[in-house]
Amino acid sequence: MEDFISFIVKHLVEKPEAVRIEKTTDESGRVLYKLYVGQGDLGQVIGKEGRTARSLRTLVYAAAARKGIRAGFEIVDPHAPPRVAEPPHFEATDSSGEHA
Repeated sequence: MEDFISFIVKHLVEKPEAVRIEKTTDESGRVLYKLYVGQGDLGQVIGKEGRTARSLRTLVYAAAARKGIRAGFEIVDPHAPPRVAEPPHFEATDSSGEHA
């Protein structure tokens, strides 16, 4: 699967040598493929209005389903802040709007 993703992405970017794919498996057995590309190539992989990224995701899901596995696909932006796993904290209020 990594070779399949790598083959497609390397033909889209300016720096194919910088393409890297990480494969992880979560506790439910779903395989997650994380795509890293070189500086300046992120826009090429995402495409106009995200169309290229959406197409890549569809291809990955279809190829994985054909092999009988559940897969996810993520394009990693190294400049974006890391995702927080826990939900944001909200203060509880009672029905009058006062803090509990």
